Amino acid sequence: MPPRTRAGASGLTAENLATLAAAIAEGRRSTVYLREAMPSLGLEAGTSAKALSVSGNTVVIRPKGVDDELPFEAEELLASRPKPAAGATPARAASKAGGTKTELAVHQGIEPGPPPAPKPRTSSAAPVAASSAEPPAPRKRAPAKKKAPAAVAVTIHAGADGEWSVAVTPGAKRPAKSTPVTADAVERAVRELGDPATVDAVESILAVARESAAAKVEELSRQLEEARAALEALGAAD
Repeated sequence: MPPRTRAGASGLTAENLATLAAAIAEGRRSTVYLREAMPSLGLEAGTSAKALSVSGNTVVIRPKGVDDELPFEAEELLASRPKPAAGATPARAASKAGGTKTELAVHQGIEPGPPPAPKPRTSSAAPVAASSAEPPAPRKRAPAKKKAPAAVAVTIHAGADGEWSVAVTPGAKRPAKSTPVTADAVERAVRELGDPATVDAVESILAVARESAAAKVEELSRQLEEARAALEALGAAD
């Protein structure tokens, strides 16, 4: 399921869910809209989707241009297409105009003046001194590490025609109805699927989990050593 910043319009209300359920039961088309973008599927915020079923607070939808049926929480969907933020175009135009003025001012400020009169060279040491006075070149910043997503959802879809597909959604929430499994079982399963994007997404989550576990072990070891030292000190005092 999609990532989940909560900004802008609110999600589906209980009344919206009831209306959707009634329309689906009557065979009428029911359309909802995504609150947030789903880059992994190439979907933008506000993309329309067909509502297929409603179960409690969960709505199963098929987004436009996607063959998969995906479960979403009501708070992640909208009953109407969101409106674009007002004032975006004027602000962009103002920014462009401001940038042009700044560029002109800079060019005016760096016009070269008359060249200085040449000074007689007194010794060969002068160029060395001038060279040493030059400021050091700025240090290059190390490229920022790509931050792993906090969670991913791996969705496997099976069609009645016997076709199977797998999709990865970064930053997804845990579905309401899910069964716990072990990390090594998941890693073996995604490797068997043979999809590089799925393998990379799962391994990035496992790497973060390993680092967290290693840090916890290190902290507990440090606390254990401190406790032993304190116990030895108490024994020596006796």
